[in-house]
Amino acid sequence: MSEKSMAAARLMDMLPESEQSFAFEFIKKLVRAWDPDYTRLTPQEAVELAQAEESGFVDENDVDWDNLSDYAE
Repeated sequence: MSEKSMAAARLMDMLPESEQSFAFEFIKKLVRAWDPDYTRLTPQEAVELAQAEESGFVDENDVDWDNLSDYAE
């Protein structure tokens, strides 16, 4: 988690419960406005995805799920 995220969480924790709920709903609205279908990657997710793709990543569409025994060594 980034420093800003941790600082925001610490600040929210100081608020009364009702205000925490309000702040949480506001943050959800911000995130949904930024990425309404949750398809954008954070910088860390982009790095992790690139590493996975470079390390022998197999696309699920390339797998014959009905014949998994074909992949056994």
